[in-house]
Amino acid sequence: MDRANTLWQALTRRDFLLSAWPWRAAGYLASSAATGALALTGLLVLAGFSLLLVGLPLLVLAGTGLAAVERRRLRLVDPEPAPGPHRTPAEPGLGAWLRLRLTEPATWREFAYGLLYALVLWPLDVLAVAAAVGLPLAAAATPVQLALDGQEARVVKTVLVTTWPGALAAAAAGLALLLLLLYPLAALAGARAQLTRLLLAPRESELRERLGEVTRSRARLVAAFEAERRRIERDLHDGAQQRLVALTMTLGLARLDAPEGPLADRIAAAHEETGRVLAELRELIHGIHPQVLADHGLAAALDDAADRSAVPVDTDVDLPRLDAPVESAAYFAVREALTNAARHAAARRIRLTARHRGALLAVEVHDDGRGGADARAGSGLTGLADRLAVLGGTLTVDSPAGGPTLLRVEIPCRAH
Repeated sequence: MDRANTLWQALTRRDFLLSAWPWRAAGYLASSAATGALALTGLLVLAGFSLLLVGLPLLVLAGTGLAAVERRRLRLVDPEPAPGPHRTPAEPGLGAWLRLRLTEPATWREFAYGLLYALVLWPLDVLAVAAAVGLPLAAAATPVQLALDGQEARVVKTVLVTTWPGALAAAAAGLALLLLLLYPLAALAGARAQLTRLLLAPRESELRERLGEVTRSRARLVAAFEAERRRIERDLHDGAQQRLVALTMTLGLARLDAPEGPLADRIAAAHEETGRVLAELRELIHGIHPQVLADHGLAAALDDAADRSAVPVDTDVDLPRLDAPVESAAYFAVREALTNAARHAAARRIRLTARHRGALLAVEVHDDGRGGADARAGSGLTGLADRLAVLGGTLTVDSPAGGPTLLRVEIPCRAH
């Protein structure tokens, strides 16, 4: 509604005539002459081809090109951009694009607008500019006509003027009429802009459908990300980790068989270093996607995360099995909260609670640290909040300076 009122509000301003709005409105209507003439010519040419059924798709799709120009021209009187209403094809290629365009309601609205514009609207626009601007300016030019002719002049080809007072009076009347007609001209431009936006901009249902497509696309990306996590975890667990275990066992046996001396010391050092690498790899695998989460669910994974925390954690967890994306998102949110409490908040105690009631998972992490956490400051919590949003969930952080900090995760979901 604010966007629709932009020009109408300008009309009520005291300095309307001194602003750029009158000339922007006149330019918007006058520029219809160029695009309208091209639209009419294209319509006649494509209509001739369409008699042979060759140009019929081109005739329909020509409205799409005209609509793109009209949405850009709309900026002359409407600062708010008008986005295109079309969806992106699910498959690449001209065939998929053409099938989608010919089945979209927006394409046929653009085609209807193209016919209306080529046959009716642009001639009316030009006529309105000629009547509101051209005629008053022609009257205002009466003294110039009289000076050039030397004896007489006709005001707008009608009233004969032979004296300078009459010519000056005609000029004054023309200027006054111009200032007066700029108001209805601007109102007409506003009405035309609203008609253009109504037919060529996305409708609410199309915007909802597009938002649904974006949400589903984000959900697919998250699912693909989780699948890739599990694949990496499985490859490391079944590949690199097993090879390191075998190497550790081999070095251990070699250490037992080697005689005392420099060689035995080197084998022992290699054996100990291999053990440390194996421990780090296990921690890395656990951080990518813990096996306990996949095998036993979120409740067991949260208890495991609490046991691994550097800060003592009191847990109160009572959860059924949930969908894998929900469990994964909640788990990593808790992991991030526990890590932040230990590294940044200097917390001494953490309380973790998790419940599933009705169709809502609620997880809270409360620490007694120094506070000051902000999920909008670009920390790891920002990515987690985006990830939860894909699932329809929310992440809220209450962390005043000086503490304590309360992180709450809510995800709508159903138990298995």
